Amino acid sequence: MQECHSHPQLHQGQVIAIRSSVIDISFEGKLPELYSQLKAGDDGSISIEVVNHLDPHTVRGIALTPIASLARGSKVTNTGEPLQVPVGKRNLGRVFNVFGQTIDSQPPMIGGEWRSIHQPPLELKQRATTSEILATGIKAIDVLAPLERGGKAGLFGGAGVGKTVLITEMIHNMVSQYEGISLFCGIGERNREAEELYREMEEAGVLENTIMLFGQMDEPPGARFRVGHAALTMAEYFRDDLKQDVLLLIDNIFRFIQAGQEVSGLMGRLPSRVGYQPTLGTELAQLEERITNTATGSITSVQAVYVPADDFTDPAAVHAFGHLSTSIVLSRKRASEGLYPAVDLLQSGSKMLSSTIVGDKHYEIAQAIKSTLASYEELKDIIAMLGIEELSASDRAIVARARRLERFLTQPFFSTEQFTGKQGKLVSLEDALEGCDRILNDEFANYSERSLYMLGAINEAKPPVKEKSSQGGES
Repeated sequence: MQECHSHPQLHQGQVIAIRSSVIDISFEGKLPELYSQLKAGDDGSISIEVVNHLDPHTVRGIALTPIASLARGSKVTNTGEPLQVPVGKRNLGRVFNVFGQTIDSQPPMIGGEWRSIHQPPLELKQRATTSEILATGIKAIDVLAPLERGGKAGLFGGAGVGKTVLITEMIHNMVSQYEGISLFCGIGERNREAEELYREMEEAGVLENTIMLFGQMDEPPGARFRVGHAALTMAEYFRDDLKQDVLLLIDNIFRFIQAGQEVSGLMGRLPSRVGYQPTLGTELAQLEERITNTATGSITSVQAVYVPADDFTDPAAVHAFGHLSTSIVLSRKRASEGLYPAVDLLQSGSKMLSSTIVGDKHYEIAQAIKSTLASYEELKDIIAMLGIEELSASDRAIVARARRLERFLTQPFFSTEQFTGKQGKLVSLEDALEGCDRILNDEFANYSERSLYMLGAINEAKPPVKEKSSQGGES
């Protein structure tokens, strides 16, 4: 930290008002710059970030730490620098908070290079303009909602449909498939989830290629609001300086918006639609626009998006949708039927799914799957009222295909082995497409639906036993 020793009193201010996490501080002389970090408290343990200049002598800041010992008249010191976090390979395998302090009971991070969490996004001329697919090894995603390298994917779903499990599985698959770095950023996470995730990563052996940052649920809104920026600063180092691919997982982007909403309310700004902050669009864009790819490295982001009350017209969900190249929607109905991952195969989609990017074969198979599933969706009402026997032979064949596709697109996960007892499977895109294509061509019409459930590649399906009649409609 750089200190100005000539006029130390110019760097001292005092608290004149406290409203929850919002602190007004008066300074004589030059005011601290916006985003400067101020220190208060007897031991300098209280951190405040400057967000407003109210008048020639007063700044308004947001406290990033609990402020129990602060009172009017308390002394505040301007550090003259913004919030900074350590960068570099030394971060691998470690767990940080928003200040770049380690919270994993290992030795603290001292010295080395530290960078401001407020960095401008890349200029357009530095960005790569090609579109590439990033395979995850998860059939439902790779076939119907492929991820873009350097793009942003959203995991949409209400509480308890499997967002965090899917994210953990992606970290596992990325480390085993690619030589990249995974960076997990927990925004407003429960403390137990953070601790469980840390232990799971350690047991899965992926921790040495992963960095974890947490702004936990019990921390002040200011800390939760800034932890995403801190994570991006660390990710940008690997992309720009070490020319590596980074998988950035954010759980949960809605909590970032929620923290901004709390900050905005405390600042006294008038709320906008549905009570959200008026600056919602700008705040989200400042974070999202830093996630991009260059010719030599990329930051690919998978973001869990909690959808309030499963309402996809909520402003938080709508704004998040606008930034994404892939939307993976998780369905409570599929989860209740035991079809995991509970990806809604019709609602999920990707801008990558065009014949010019994925090729004609993949595009045609994906369209055929969606068309079959959509037809099955329309026939469900008739089946519910009259029974499957009333359908024509061709409609019965569509239902049989759709039900087999739904089951084939389930998959056992490495991250849930201890719960299910099934060994996790990583499935290549070729195997996933081949399986779907063969089901669409009725090669498995005489196989039971059960035989296609929780498989890896299609050749793992057990052939039907001769005595039993085939299940489901036959064309």
